[in-house]
Amino acid sequence: MLQIQENVSLKNFNTFGIDAKARYFVEIAHQDDLVELFADPQWQQTERLVLGGGSNLLLVTDFDGLVIRMNIRGIEHRISHNDVFVEAGGGEVWNDLVNFCVARGYAGIENLSLIPGSVGASPIQNIGAYGVELKDAFVSCRAFEIATGAFKTFSKADCKFGYRESVFKSELKDQYIIVSVKFHLSLIPNINTQYGAIGQELANRGITSPTIKDVSQVVSHIRVSKLPDPTTIGNAGSFFKNPVIAQHEFETVHTKFPDVVNYPAADGQVKLAAGWLIEQCGWKGKTIGHTGTWKNQALVLVNHGGATGTEIYNFSSQIIDSVYAKFGVMLQREVNIIS
Repeated sequence: MLQIQENVSLKNFNTFGIDAKARYFVEIAHQDDLVELFADPQWQQTERLVLGGGSNLLLVTDFDGLVIRMNIRGIEHRISHNDVFVEAGGGEVWNDLVNFCVARGYAGIENLSLIPGSVGASPIQNIGAYGVELKDAFVSCRAFEIATGAFKTFSKADCKFGYRESVFKSELKDQYIIVSVKFHLSLIPNINTQYGAIGQELANRGITSPTIKDVSQVVSHIRVSKLPDPTTIGNAGSFFKNPVIAQHEFETVHTKFPDVVNYPAADGQVKLAAGWLIEQCGWKGKTIGHTGTWKNQALVLVNHGGATGTEIYNFSSQIIDSVYAKFGVMLQREVNIIS
């Protein structure tokens, strides 16, 4: 029998450490729990928030609805020649899955080491880092349709993946709850060290023929050196998306700011480094009240202790306005704003 709790603090369920309250709270340990939950018409009509690791959201206020904490666990794997198919429960910690695969020599997600959050949230955001995105290894996900109580399998095409985007953030937002995700990995690594500081750090270590374990360790090292640990200071990782702009817009920015950090993007567009833009506006390491940007990475907003969600949101708005005033580029928040 499911236990519905009332007036539960969410402080320990979001990596920002915001002390917002949920009017109702339930933990889901098996997909059948979702069937039981939504068999009650009350929860069909109640506003809902599905939580995994709580690492990609900002709670601006208390949540006057039902918070569903996903805790479906389990990892299964099958090998066919050099192909490896791995299926993980939506409640698994993402980095636990990465470590599981790296330890067994299953290549494909090692560049995504140490990204906070749950497996179930990973397709929603199409998480990515260091030249790799979730969609590169994604096969399908199994999801529960709230309106009908039925389960559906979504293929890669069904998910309509884009840069930090998927169908679950657009036309199917809040309609499905992901219970498991399936990946296609390989016993033959396709080592990707071209992005960011991976190549330099490997060189520093004297590694010329890296394994996926080497890549995972280096990526983890780089992330730890740049990003604060949510267990010691509240944060949600990268707060803003790297903006993708048209070539003609880039030329305008590049003419005024020749040093602008940029990367090629799809369809002839150009991706700018949001952290660089923010730093150029003087925000890196800046503190206002209980919030600020991280001293080593301007892309990360932090809770220095006691910050409210509103305080962090307003701080992020100041950054967006500042970057637009200087560069004519509009930043978008990567985290989900719950208000």
